[in-house]
Amino acid sequence: MALADDSGYESVICVKPEVHVYKIPPRATNRGYRAADWKLDEPAWTGRMKIISIGKLAYIKLEDKNSGELFAQAPVEQYPGCVVEAVTDSSRYFVVRIEDGSGRHAFIGLGFADRGDSFDFNVALQDHFKWVKQEGELAKEEASQSTAPKLDLGFKEGQTIKISIGNIKKKDPGAKSRPMGSGLLLPPPMAKGAVLVSPPGGQQSPPPTHSNTASLLDFGGRVPAAQSTADLWGDFTAAGARGWRRVCCLRRRG
Repeated sequence: MALADDSGYESVICVKPEVHVYKIPPRATNRGYRAADWKLDEPAWTGRMKIISIGKLAYIKLEDKNSGELFAQAPVEQYPGCVVEAVTDSSRYFVVRIEDGSGRHAFIGLGFADRGDSFDFNVALQDHFKWVKQEGELAKEEASQSTAPKLDLGFKEGQTIKISIGNIKKKDPGAKSRPMGSGLLLPPPMAKGAVLVSPPGGQQSPPPTHSNTASLLDFGGRVPAAQSTADLWGDFTAAGARGWRRVCCLRRRG
């Protein structure tokens, strides 16, 4: 039989070196074909099978093992479909509709000696038409994108935008910055009612600053309340007064 379509790029997707072709009786019921009704030990032809793809179509070609002469071919437009149909009682046999160049067709039985070969035959056809479906969906998406109006997101001449950024506190220009500390500690404040008394000789002594030192170092007991500065200087003043009286008495006796 002649090739139905010889043009286009051919891609080989499956090759099996040995397949069997059977003459099949007409189907008596709508339940499907049964390989047990064929004469499986008497194939009508034995040769090589090759599946090629040309565009969206797949072609099952039956060729001579030695010369490569074409025995029959079946163009497949979809799978599963009416061109290739599995039998109901085995996974190694199929019914294939072959065609010639004049439009005539016939149904033959196609069998594989190994189940692995029949599995490859089935998967090769499934993968091809899965690819065809994906290509069709991509073509539809590209067509819809090309017809859709494009958004112009560019700036027009003289156009500006304003961006608002929240949660940012502005600095008050009238607020004064706090001066940094110099690291020096001020002397403790004087007790209320304290009076600085000049000692004899007119020289003023600085107020004592170590009145609480002993109390802080005494870890064994409670820190006593700080004595007032007036009490400390009062003792000193009293002692100074007694000294002056004693000097005056000695001078009188002398």
